[in-house]
Amino acid sequence: MAMVEKNGSTIGYVARHFLLCLFLFTTLLFALSCYFVLRSTAHNRSTFQSKSFIHDPTLKNGVKKDDCRCADDEKRIGPLKVYMYDMDPEFHFGLLNWKPQEGGGGSVWPDVHKYIPPYPGGLNLQHSIEYWLTLDLLASEYPNRDTIAAAKRVYNSTEADVIFVPFFSSLSYNRFSKMNPHQKTSRNKDLQGKLVTFLTAQEEWKRSGGRDHVVLAHHPNSMLDARNKLFPAMFILSDFGRYPPTVANVEKDVIAPYKHVIKTYENDSSGFDSRPILLYFQGAIYRKDGGFVRQELFYLLQDEKDVHFSFGSVRNGGINKASQGMHTSKFCLNIAGDTPSSNRLFDAIASHCVPVIISDDIELPFEDVIDYSEFSVFVRTSDALKENFLVNLIRGITKEEWTRMWNRLKEVEKFYEFHFPSKVDDAVQMIWQAIARKVPGVKMRIHKSRRYSGSVSDTGKESRWSSLIPRSFW
Repeated sequence: MAMVEKNGSTIGYVARHFLLCLFLFTTLLFALSCYFVLRSTAHNRSTFQSKSFIHDPTLKNGVKKDDCRCADDEKRIGPLKVYMYDMDPEFHFGLLNWKPQEGGGGSVWPDVHKYIPPYPGGLNLQHSIEYWLTLDLLASEYPNRDTIAAAKRVYNSTEADVIFVPFFSSLSYNRFSKMNPHQKTSRNKDLQGKLVTFLTAQEEWKRSGGRDHVVLAHHPNSMLDARNKLFPAMFILSDFGRYPPTVANVEKDVIAPYKHVIKTYENDSSGFDSRPILLYFQGAIYRKDGGFVRQELFYLLQDEKDVHFSFGSVRNGGINKASQGMHTSKFCLNIAGDTPSSNRLFDAIASHCVPVIISDDIELPFEDVIDYSEFSVFVRTSDALKENFLVNLIRGITKEEWTRMWNRLKEVEKFYEFHFPSKVDDAVQMIWQAIARKVPGVKMRIHKSRRYSGSVSDTGKESRWSSLIPRSFW
């Protein structure tokens, strides 16, 4: 009996030690497994960072120092590929009284190596986007171009990212929207009718339903007759003030800057103390629609000693006066007028005068890559119309805060300057980049539109694929 008890205790002792050893072994194995897994993931993570961020001297904390453009990826894949229709000059440079030379090979385009048709000055310039983009496409064929092009003209539409429509719609509105006594319709309206007929007959339009077409309508009143017929296209606009959301919206369209009309403040060595005017506005005070706020603010601010708020126009040296006023002001008002946007914002940027934006429905150019709060002050209309609110807000901004915004203005002003040929990150290239960022969405909409094109046609008849589907398939 004693022998049995002794053997039983020995077996129990061995079993306990065996279980303990097994536990220690499995624990050690688990720890080693975790170690190797963590080491593997850490290695992959550091490898990814080294390729994408660490060795790029233009990056800081994984963010581009310039922090306002997404051009690295664009540079890797090359410029935006743009197919441009060879439309009759009556739609573009013919509006500037340019005519093809006899014996010039039948080209509908001027040879921009030798001659660039001039664009009219004054307020016409502010909506001249179509002119600059068209010139840039023509210049993209330069064999020895100094700067990298953001867009490249291609001659096979199936290779293109977008289809460019070279209609100078803003110029057409500004110069030809009034009817002569012998006309039944204005030249502007007639051109829009011709444009719709031309586009909807093109294979490129039929292929995508117009979704990959770029149509310029920067002036709020341009394309009034054609916009509802061409709405699938990507519009280049100044704002959405006169468009229903079914025709134009921020998802499919691009907001482009105005071309400023006041002089650029070059070699600006001014500062907070050398700009005596606190708040500046000069322009039309009595406006329609949302512009009522201008009149109300005029009454609220007219007696403030360091605020300049007056009527002004381009006549009698108005542009020079505005340039001088903005260059000597700390803050410049950008107030909604007939539409949410105005050129005054871009005049302020060119003047390094901190914009004070009072326009609740405004959409801003390139806002997906530029943070306007770094160099602008936004005020809700309801707050701006409260007595003393606006003046107290502006007076409460310190010299250090203003200087920070002023310095940022000098950094971002290049994004709103138009050049020919375009320069890296100027307004022309920024617009092309904004269009390029819309291309994936354009392709998605085109692909979605084809979902059922292989099953039932628009007329309700069976498609060409139906004969390939077995009768018992369903």
